[in-house]
Amino acid sequence: MGQGLTILSALVEETIISYIVSVETQKQTSQQRRLEIARKAFKDFYAQCFWSYRDDLEITEERIPFVIRGLRLHGGHKGYAIAAELCR
Repeated sequence: MGQGLTILSALVEETIISYIVSVETQKQTSQQRRLEIARKAFKDFYAQCFWSYRDDLEITEERIPFVIRGLRLHGGHKGYAIAAELCR
């Protein structure tokens, strides 16, 4: 009975580790996708929303709130929808 419990425990531990790795991978993919959307939005809405900033401004994770704010204020309906997507 002890060996069966050890095998079961090992399987549970392996399942938990697999789940954690899956969640972390999904989180990284989500962050990368969000960053890509923010960078594309900055380029696409540059003339409308971000004209007073350098056009080669590097959009990083820390600057996503800046992009969201610009899209909400000056991006019209389409910009507001993209901002909503970035907030998910």
